[in-house]
Amino acid sequence: MGERASAWILPNSEKENKGGNDIQIQEITLPDVGEDECLVEPIYGCWEGNMSHAIDRKPVDVAQQRGEDFVVLGNAGVVRVLRTGANVSTVTEGQHALLFCNGVWDKWGYPIKIFGYDAPGSIGLLSKRTVLHEKQVIPIPDNSRYTLKQWAAFSLRYITAWSNWQQAYGCWRVQMTQEDCPSPYVWGWGGGVSWAELTLARFSGAKVTMISGNPKRLRAIRRAGMNAVDRRAFPDLDYDSARYRGDKEFKTRYLESERVFLRTIEEQTDGLGVSIFLDYVGSPVTRATIKALSRQGVVATAGWKEGMKIQHIRAIECIERHTHVHTHYARYTQGRAAVQFAENTGWMPDDTVDMDVYDFQEIPKLHEDYNSGHTHSYFPIFEINKP
Repeated sequence: MGERASAWILPNSEKENKGGNDIQIQEITLPDVGEDECLVEPIYGCWEGNMSHAIDRKPVDVAQQRGEDFVVLGNAGVVRVLRTGANVSTVTEGQHALLFCNGVWDKWGYPIKIFGYDAPGSIGLLSKRTVLHEKQVIPIPDNSRYTLKQWAAFSLRYITAWSNWQQAYGCWRVQMTQEDCPSPYVWGWGGGVSWAELTLARFSGAKVTMISGNPKRLRAIRRAGMNAVDRRAFPDLDYDSARYRGDKEFKTRYLESERVFLRTIEEQTDGLGVSIFLDYVGSPVTRATIKALSRQGVVATAGWKEGMKIQHIRAIECIERHTHVHTHYARYTQGRAAVQFAENTGWMPDDTVDMDVYDFQEIPKLHEDYNSGHTHSYFPIFEINKP
């Protein structure tokens, strides 16, 4: 086995652990570095929703799912390459690189499991050192115009957005040509991936709108040149099928919020509806999202924040010619393309907007702040080792 490293571990809740079931710091032993692998020192990580899901053990206990005593989370960030195996060709020693978090992939390179989350044996960036496959690192362009913090924020959310947008926009253009609709209406709600994808959509000539109920984020959306819609105008747009059927007061409040929401859509899309709706929230808003779509509209996601299960009426979706796009991160060639596009065009988190930066010792506080909505940035950053 390889060297030792300090790491935040999440114990398997079903296995005896004297330290308890909460995330805790512990010395771990790294695996040996294989011929196709490299030893890296993480510099900055970006806190992702899946990390909080894992710590909260919702919807699953990933350590139990993996059958391991503990897991080390962390699937977004920037690393420094310390040592490479004999066959590694993607990076060189001393280079800075993005973590590309494809943990287990199919024969075409598309992700099945994610590194630092549900991929067996993976040791994420909540460790002072870890071992990565050569296709889990993408070199940061030489003399990049952008900071390591920006690239850390980019690594998961922007690459996810790149892959999802390629598919969503492609599906839209299959049915609606440039002549039919040169500037589609693209709306989104969610967090950092929605932000990344909406800013990417502008490069395709889209008219983009982001929804948020956070005043600071609404200001950031407008500063970025996007149209902003205040989520607080429809506060009860939180669909629950059981309560909708059995609670008359809940149903009345929900329908009023849905009416305001759909009226807003109609007013701001010239009555056409949303061409491509990026829904990274999930089941509480999916009913309204689908109702907001135009004919030939596309609803797209690469994750969920508040609910995995959705329902829709297939007959209506067929008649409206709606397309439902689901993607899961990206394959390596897409990651490389996204990085080069970002360096060339400036499609990147803005370093003039304050990013929340937490010390390695503050990881439990970061988790708490993220869950309570006290991380004002879409990209909460944590420092693992000094740059």
